[in-house]
Amino acid sequence: MEDKKYYTYIILTEKDTLYCGYTDDVHKRYLAHLSGKGAKYTRAFKPKKLVFVKEFSSKSEAVNEEFKIKKLSRKEKIELINKHNLNTGNIYLQNLTIQ
Repeated sequence: MEDKKYYTYIILTEKDTLYCGYTDDVHKRYLAHLSGKGAKYTRAFKPKKLVFVKEFSSKSEAVNEEFKIKKLSRKEKIELINKHNLNTGNIYLQNLTIQ
């Protein structure tokens, strides 16, 4: 039997804001955000792209990571996204800049 995985993710919105959350199914959750059935925040600020996904073996780890990320400044979040994506090979996200 495969162990359940949990994820912390960051979405870049059309207004270039960053939304952070956690889930056990990134694809399903992202589709919910796109359809307006995710969070209030992403109903107001429509998602543009998923820019960060990190996998965990427990829900508590994913929630803790979400909490840590939400406390970061925008600059720190972008640095985290770029560093993570360089390490995972997601080079299409390297050009996210600090505004």
